[in-house]
Amino acid sequence: MEGRFVRHSRRVAYENAWITVWHDEVSRPDGSPGIYGVVHFGNLAAGVVAFDDDDRVALVGQHRYTLDRESWEIPEGGVPPTETALEGIQRELREETGLEASEWRELCRLDLSNSVTDEEAVLFVARDLRQGDATPEPTESLTVRWVPFDEAVAMTRDGRITDAISVAAILRVALDRATAR
Repeated sequence: MEGRFVRHSRRVAYENAWITVWHDEVSRPDGSPGIYGVVHFGNLAAGVVAFDDDDRVALVGQHRYTLDRESWEIPEGGVPPTETALEGIQRELREETGLEASEWRELCRLDLSNSVTDEEAVLFVARDLRQGDATPEPTESLTVRWVPFDEAVAMTRDGRITDAISVAAILRVALDRATAR
């Protein structure tokens, strides 16, 4: 690959507990001067396709402020640097659904919207579930729904599931199943 951006300076344009927005002065790949805005995430994103014994997956419904609409998603959340990806998603699954799993497998890693953010995600599959009590954060009002895996795949195709982490995880499991046949 030829040409790349060269950063000359960086300043914080905005910051809160979850993100930092950097304003970078750059030279563009053609050498001309420019700016680049980068959204830096303090946490790693993690998600899990959690299967019960009937091949159903747990979905979490919640209102997403940024979109001002309801969203069906796999259990997911932010993992701070003090936790591993697995520890973080185990905590998120327990908090959001009350579920704990004995069997975990890493599914894939993703760069999310890499043209404007450095956010990365790790996705998992969990099985051999046990139900406990959910303890959602005060900012979360969640509904848990169990759907057959084939319906979850259909939901990614017809727009009922649009969350990128959820779409990627569900379709990756479907791809893995198709290639295993």
